Amino acid sequence: MNDLRPDQTIIAGWILPGSRVLDLGCGDGRLLAALQRDHGASGYGVEIDPDNIVHCIANGVNVVQSNLDDGLTDFDDNSFDYVIMTQTIQAVRYPDRLLQEMLRIGREGIVTFPNMGHWKCRVQIAFGRMPITQHLPNTWYNTPNIHICTINDFEDYCQSGRIEILQRTAVDALHRSGVTMRLLPNLFGEIAMYRFRRQP
Repeated sequence: MNDLRPDQTIIAGWILPGSRVLDLGCGDGRLLAALQRDHGASGYGVEIDPDNIVHCIANGVNVVQSNLDDGLTDFDDNSFDYVIMTQTIQAVRYPDRLLQEMLRIGREGIVTFPNMGHWKCRVQIAFGRMPITQHLPNTWYNTPNIHICTINDFEDYCQSGRIEILQRTAVDALHRSGVTMRLLPNLFGEIAMYRFRRQP
């Protein structure tokens, strides 16, 4: 899996061999292609960008062109073992609905997102500026991110939305974890990664 980004390598380690996987906002399909090749997985990607769709097809990935803001009504209940959404949840209009839809069609969900609670974001806000970091590189007027949150915010929603967190990893911009990120993830984690399911 040497062709994967570090965050995708972490996610691949959470996927059991032979699983059915749906990758929302799948980009060029690299993660799904690696899961198919190395894990015997099957599944689909959902992507809106035409250029990425061409790359998915070239990578041998089944892909559906769709806007995630339109929902996931085309997929039946319990169609997948895992539904993945990396660095996308903050850019959709109704993230709460999408999280619930992920767990309607999948046994487990996996999401990653930039953590607005990171100390660099806090310092910039304290000085009266919207944060700009490696994973939040846009200015306030041209950002695609419309629902940014902190690790604490996400976990509060999981509790109220009856979502059980199975695994959490907080990493830095290079997708490395450390003692401070494990002890105080909301302060020192730049990117949050979660595996979750509906509460029994």
